[in-house]
Amino acid sequence: MNAIKNTALILSLAFSLGEFSVIASAEEAAQVTAHSPNATIMHIEKAKVEILHKDFVPPSEHLKTARAESEQVRGNPDIVKQATASIIQAQIKVKAGDIKGATDELNKALGLYKLLKSE
Repeated sequence: MNAIKNTALILSLAFSLGEFSVIASAEEAAQVTAHSPNATIMHIEKAKVEILHKDFVPPSEHLKTARAESEQVRGNPDIVKQATASIIQAQIKVKAGDIKGATDELNKALGLYKLLKSE
């Protein structure tokens, strides 16, 4: 009878530890993807292309998404703040119709996010 109890206890502990490691791995993967600047970089590049084609409605959507994504990016706080500020300035310049200024701000933000990516 003790052998059955010990076996059941060992099996339940093994399954519990296995479930814990799977949950921990999933949480770590979610944190890495949520804090990576890759999604922000993608939206900035799409907005840049559409700005150069003078199609202002989609870039503003990509800029809004890039701004929302930038708030989740983790890394050097000063670089993240500067990059987010550049995205905001690009939004302002797109609304004003300043294509060159918006493109310059987006290039600045891309450079900053690529700096974060290399860290």
